[in-house]
Amino acid sequence: MLRWLLLFCCAPLLFAQSDAIRKMMDDSAEAWNRGDLPAFASYYDDSPQTTFMGRDIVRGGTQAILERYRQAYPSREAMGTLVFSEIEVRPLAEGVALVTGRYELKRTASGGGAAWGRYTLIVRRTAGGWKIIHDHTTSY
Repeated sequence: MLRWLLLFCCAPLLFAQSDAIRKMMDDSAEAWNRGDLPAFASYYDDSPQTTFMGRDIVRGGTQAILERYRQAYPSREAMGTLVFSEIEVRPLAEGVALVTGRYELKRTASGGGAAWGRYTLIVRRTAGGWKIIHDHTTSY
């Protein structure tokens, strides 16, 4: 009985948290699709402990993450259009969640061609909203 009561009381908070994180993901994709890499990087926590793992490992705040993206995507054509799908949000603790999903970059052949992959993010609620503290992205 207590379990059901807790679920009934906490479910709205969990859904609100999930909705806010999904909005953060949508907003970051919109920044990418505008070609605004600084705005896209602003969704990462500006902390020395923030980590991006892909082909390389980047540690540091938004500036380090931004430089990584600028090197990997030197032009608007190389950036293409970003689409997130299959987004799943799993709360880990108060103000911390695991986010998994699929991304797709729709690009012309001269921009590098289409690309897609999977990501796992750990996000943390901050005074400035939800921020990515760990990003592990794979490309296929």
